[in-house]
Amino acid sequence: MKRLVHLRHYRALLRRLFIAVFLGICAALVVWLFHRAMLGLEWLLLDHEDGSLVAAAAALPAWRRALTPALGGLGAGLLLWMYQRYRHQRPAAPTDYMEAIETGDGRLDVSASLVKCLASLLVVSSGSAIGREGAMILLAALVGSVFAQRFTREKEWKLWVACGAAAGMASAYHAPLAGSLFIAEILFGTLMLASLGPVVIAAVSALLVTNLLNGGQAPLYLVAPLPSPWPVQYLLMALLGVLAGVCGPLFLSAMSASGRAFRSLRLTPPLQLALGGLIVGLLSLLFPEVWGNGYSVVQALLSAPPGVLLVAAILICKLLAVLASSGSGAPGGVFTPTLFVGAALGSAIGQICALWPELGSAIPLLMALTGMATLLAATTHAPIMAALMVFEMTGEYTLLPGILLSCVIATTISRGLRSVSVYHNA
Repeated sequence: MKRLVHLRHYRALLRRLFIAVFLGICAALVVWLFHRAMLGLEWLLLDHEDGSLVAAAAALPAWRRALTPALGGLGAGLLLWMYQRYRHQRPAAPTDYMEAIETGDGRLDVSASLVKCLASLLVVSSGSAIGREGAMILLAALVGSVFAQRFTREKEWKLWVACGAAAGMASAYHAPLAGSLFIAEILFGTLMLASLGPVVIAAVSALLVTNLLNGGQAPLYLVAPLPSPWPVQYLLMALLGVLAGVCGPLFLSAMSASGRAFRSLRLTPPLQLALGGLIVGLLSLLFPEVWGNGYSVVQALLSAPPGVLLVAAILICKLLAVLASSGSGAPGGVFTPTLFVGAALGSAIGQICALWPELGSAIPLLMALTGMATLLAATTHAPIMAALMVFEMTGEYTLLPGILLSCVIATTISRGLRSVSVYHNA
């Protein structure tokens, strides 16, 4: 009898293993297809296909640079508005994978989610300062939801949606451990720790397939290797954690205020998204770096940062662009824009610290990486995930103790100032 019980348990484990691997592969494929579609649309709209929206913006004449994000927002708004008019009612299931796991039963509205992802594709390809990864992760979670409803029991639906979301995050950011802990930390209490195994397997499978599709394995951001921090550098990292803990709630409050301001205009969705895009376009006349999610600019900050005054000016314009895009309702994520803001803040402070040679020549890079992790921790309230994400994206594992400490400090202060994270921001 015990042997039969053991065999049934073993078969259940194998079944979960194969499903997790399958969902990881599917997630990597849909993320890759979304990225290819984005490159194709970028070529169609901007006659540029290397994936850098900043370079595309810099190559455009001023009038096109100003109007392209507005036209992209108008197109996305029309798509969402026409779909809402067609449905005549709210979706029967959510289009937010966080909501589907936390408060729902794991079901996602398929048609509404696909329309949302298509609208996101339009705005991110036309230069809006919003993250493309939000739509990528939603598509991966949608695959998990559809598969779960067709082939698994209802009590497992949340698990497979979580696997899809973690795999999508691993594929988009090349960070399987952070993707797994994203589910464990953000959704703590709704997903038991015993179920984390399939989530990790799905995330790792997604990364392996992503590396295969991309032709090799490489971190998302290429940075110079750093030695272990000195004691005084640990202190500076902790102080930056304190600053990020204050700035995180301010950033979330600004996003809430921006959303309320746009809604107070009582514009239709097409005009509201077009207005947000127009603001981004006008800001790009000053700095084309405000276009897109900020990936290429973060890479520049980590390899050859400009002067502190220029970094500060770009940071202010990018903040305004992110607030305009998110406040207008542009569908997409704020993960990568948050990384940009944190990197720029840390880089500026690091360059000031570099005026004292005894702090080390690598202090701007060290503070930029710390800024990325701590601001992400302050806005998500997930310190372990934020620290691991920066390590996996850059390969700088020697910074683990200092950045973990800084992320915990940032999260503690942020929670005290604002109890809700970016995922519950209103």
